[in-house]
Amino acid sequence: MGKKRITKQTETETLEEAKLSGGKPLPQVGKEKKIRQVSPARVYVSISYNNTLISVTDSRGDVVVWSTAGSLGFRGPKKATPYAASKVVDNIFEKLGNTTLGKVYVYIQGAGSGRDATIRALSAKGLDIVSLQDTTPLPHNGCRPPKARRV
Repeated sequence: MGKKRITKQTETETLEEAKLSGGKPLPQVGKEKKIRQVSPARVYVSISYNNTLISVTDSRGDVVVWSTAGSLGFRGPKKATPYAASKVVDNIFEKLGNTTLGKVYVYIQGAGSGRDATIRALSAKGLDIVSLQDTTPLPHNGCRPPKARRV
């Protein structure tokens, strides 16, 4: 089998086809892009010493878009840097495309170096942040420590 040839019509050819079809314009082949409104939106940011994860959900909890530093090509300890966190936020907004976010509730979990950079990058994108909540799990006295060693 040989190569398939794809020919493109010039403007004059498309005008001639329109004249032959009775002067009616030909239907558009491409789809119209609809603007999706997600309000209120929730942004979940999980930052560890190894990676940065961000997911945007609607009010029911259905994930609209998500991204991680590892999926962007950062490897090893570079995934937990503030630069990687800002790039993850940029990737989220690139994936959102025609989706507009109304009021946004931000939930941050974990302790890593990209926390502040993520918050700054989200606010720099012009989001209407209603609340910012830290959901990092903290122990309420935790497990019992091991018995003291006697030498």
